[in-house]
Amino acid sequence: MTAATLFTPNIPSQADDVSDAMSFDSQALDTDTDSREYDDVSEDGNDEDMIDEQCADAQAPNESAYFRKLQKKLRRQVSWAIRDFNMIEDGDVVMVCVSGGKDSYTLLDILLLLKRIAPIHFDIVAVNLDQKQPGYPEDILPAYLNEQGIAHYILEKDTYSIVKSVVPEGKTYCSACSRLRRGSLYGFAKQIGATKIALGHHRDDMLATFFLNLFHGGALKSMPPKLLSDDKQNMLIRPLAYVEEKDIIEYAKLKEFPIIPCNLCGSQTNLQRAIINDMLREWDDAHPQRLASIFKAMQNVAPSQLADRELFDFETLSLDRDNDERLFEGDNIQAGQTDSLAEIGLPVSPRTQTFNPKFASDKPYSTKTDKAAQSERKTQKIPTINPVI
Repeated sequence: MTAATLFTPNIPSQADDVSDAMSFDSQALDTDTDSREYDDVSEDGNDEDMIDEQCADAQAPNESAYFRKLQKKLRRQVSWAIRDFNMIEDGDVVMVCVSGGKDSYTLLDILLLLKRIAPIHFDIVAVNLDQKQPGYPEDILPAYLNEQGIAHYILEKDTYSIVKSVVPEGKTYCSACSRLRRGSLYGFAKQIGATKIALGHHRDDMLATFFLNLFHGGALKSMPPKLLSDDKQNMLIRPLAYVEEKDIIEYAKLKEFPIIPCNLCGSQTNLQRAIINDMLREWDDAHPQRLASIFKAMQNVAPSQLADRELFDFETLSLDRDNDERLFEGDNIQAGQTDSLAEIGLPVSPRTQTFNPKFASDKPYSTKTDKAAQSERKTQKIPTINPVI
C-alpha cells in the first residue's frame, strides 16, 4: 500500500463558473456523436482548441505527432462515453480497477488526463487485487503507480487456490475468477467510500460478450457502459466503451506500460471468448465498418421488432383502422373459389385502381387520369445499351 496522494491541479479559469451539477457535456465534448465510431472529429471550436492546448502542455516534447493524435482520439472517445452515460459526476471518487493489463493501464492514464481538464472535480484511486497466482510479479504494479504518484491500494487475496479447487479440470476459470474478484472489489469500494468503480472493458469486449451470449447463452445482452450492482451498493462504469482494442494495443505500446500477463486464464486454450475475438478481428480486417455498425445496433434497439414478450407487449396489440378504402393498385385481380369467398363474406370481384395519389406518401401528387398514366407507360422505351461499351 502506498502513501502517495492524489494530484489535483487547479481547474482552468474557463470552468470556474460552472455549476456543481455540470458534467463532461459542457466544454468541447458536444461533437457529432453519430460519427464517433467512424472518424475523428473536426478541429472546429474554441473550447476544443483550449483543451487540446492544455493536453499538449502536459505532454513531453519528444512525443510524436502520431502519439498525440492517438491520445487525442482516446481522450475524446472516453469523454463521449462519460458524457453519454453520465458516468462521472462532480465530487465522485472513482476507483479504477488495475490488473496490470493494457486495458486498465490505458483507462487509468486517460482518466488522469481528463481529470486535469474536466470542468468538474473528481478523485481517482487505483486498486489492484493480487490473486496470488504462481509467479505473479507483485512488485511491478506498485512500482509503476508509485513512480507516477498515483494513490492506490494493493489487495492481497489468494483466489487462485479457490478457483483451482472449485473448477473441474479442463474447464475455464474465467467465470469463477470473475465472481471472486468482483465480490472483493465491490466490498472494498464501499469500505473506502468510492462512488464509482471503473473497469477497463472496451468496445470489442462488449461486442465479444454480446456474441457469446447470442451463440451460447440464448440471450441478447452484453456489458453495459454503466451498471448498478444487484444490491444497489455500487455503480460500475466502463469509460472505454467507445474505444477499439487495436487503438488500446497501440497506445499501450507507445506508452510502454509494464504489462503483467494473466497466467491464470490466459494460459488456457480454446476459450470461447478467444474464438469470438478471432472472429471479430477477421471481420474487422475484411469489413472495417462492420464492428462499428454492430456496436451502433446495440445502441439502437427496437423491441417491437424482436420477440421478447417481457420487453414489448405483443398480446394487447389491436387494429385501429379508419373508414378510408384503399384499392389494390394493379391491372387485375383473379378470384378463385368464389363460392367459398362469398361464404366467408369476402368480395368475389374486388375493384382495382391504377394509381391513387392519396395513398402514395412517397410520390408527388399527380392529376393525371388513369388512362393518361396507362398511355404514358406504354410509350416508355427500354434504352438500348451498346454491348461494346
